[in-house]
Amino acid sequence: MFYKVIRVLVRGLVFLLNGRFDIVGKENLPDKPYILVAPHRTWWEPIFFALVIAPRDATFMAKKELFKNPILRYILVHAHAFPVDRVHPGPSAIKTPVKALKKEGRVLIMFPSGTRYSEELKGGASLIAKLSKAPLVPFVYQGPLTFGGLLLHKQITVGIGPEIDFDFKAKLDEKQTKQVNDDMEEAWKSIDKEIDPSFEYIPPKKKHK
Repeated sequence: MFYKVIRVLVRGLVFLLNGRFDIVGKENLPDKPYILVAPHRTWWEPIFFALVIAPRDATFMAKKELFKNPILRYILVHAHAFPVDRVHPGPSAIKTPVKALKKEGRVLIMFPSGTRYSEELKGGASLIAKLSKAPLVPFVYQGPLTFGGLLLHKQITVGIGPEIDFDFKAKLDEKQTKQVNDDMEEAWKSIDKEIDPSFEYIPPKKKHK
């Protein structure tokens, strides 16, 4: 109930801050649980993704440090987020999303690179897909990359591509994982090109403390 109430409030807030946003490829959304895979470009894109996949509920990973604040922890937990230790992920980083997909029917929002400061894809998406039998669906966010740009009502578009080809019966080895990662990157490029052929994303430089 909390999730659905928050979604309505967030939809209204997004409209006030930025107006309407466009969706390209909505016909590619499966009518079943799936893993939403996207390149990580902003900290707020999961909000737009969650609005796009409505009425289906989303679940997503969040770094464990965010759960230290009791208020933020309450919001994250009730928004179906679960904590992950980025340095030592542990079995729960796989078991929790698999359970959400198989038993709770949710959509997993996942960024295979892990952070906005990396373009190297990891193998978690393939492993979760293998264990849950949930398809991988590529999404991309195109729009302002700064909060200031968001407030200026700059155009935002969320693109969705067809399911990534995945052989659920094959043994998940290094070769298959690499192939899936390559296919995800190609799918993202294709969606980006469909939205705006001139689009070029430049990853931000990590700030050093």
